[in-house]
Amino acid sequence: MLDLLLDTVISDELTLGSFALCTAFSLVLGFVIALTYKFKTRTTASFALCLAMLPAAVQLVIMLVNGNVGAGVAVAGAFGLVRFRSAPGSAREIVAIFLAMAVGLATGMGYIGIAVIFTVVMCIMTIVYTAVNFGGRVHTKELRITIPEDLDYSEVFDDILKEYTIKWELVKVKTTNMGSLFQLTYLVEIVNTAKEKEFIDKLRCRNGNLEIVLSRETNDNEIL
Repeated sequence: MLDLLLDTVISDELTLGSFALCTAFSLVLGFVIALTYKFKTRTTASFALCLAMLPAAVQLVIMLVNGNVGAGVAVAGAFGLVRFRSAPGSAREIVAIFLAMAVGLATGMGYIGIAVIFTVVMCIMTIVYTAVNFGGRVHTKELRITIPEDLDYSEVFDDILKEYTIKWELVKVKTTNMGSLFQLTYLVEIVNTAKEKEFIDKLRCRNGNLEIVLSRETNDNEIL
């Protein structure tokens, strides 16, 4: 029974029935991959559609080159890299692209059982790793604090940052308002997002109620 699951459904010659069967599984598995990628992840509708359709596209390429894996991977790989030609892609996006391509490669050679098992295992592990925030940072944000020029910024906020953050780093100091003010930029990992207002209130008392901005980090380290 296991041998049948791992066997190919394509005989010596491609038939309409085997083509339709492989295409159907490619579309279904692509849909599953797209749904899994959307789990706790912000994505665009176009990228989700790309993941859903990519296995079927790669499958057709493999079938057209008569199972020549080298030629098929070269052509399908070029298709996959179009996504990152002009815009940088995150590590998660690249993994999703290659996962969809691998499934299309398996279905293109008729190994539907392998494609199904591989998709189920990878999707389950993706959901588990995402749910436990495996390897992730804790609420990393960018903190910008404006202070008067006569305030020594070197350690003035250290006690507050130590109380409300796990880790912080002063990454930029800039003068503003004709040199009468300084703007400090920190990267911080917040301990508890529910206490952000309390955190900002304490900073306001220290910087004379000047402008404070707490936002999502602009430079995402997931980009490759």
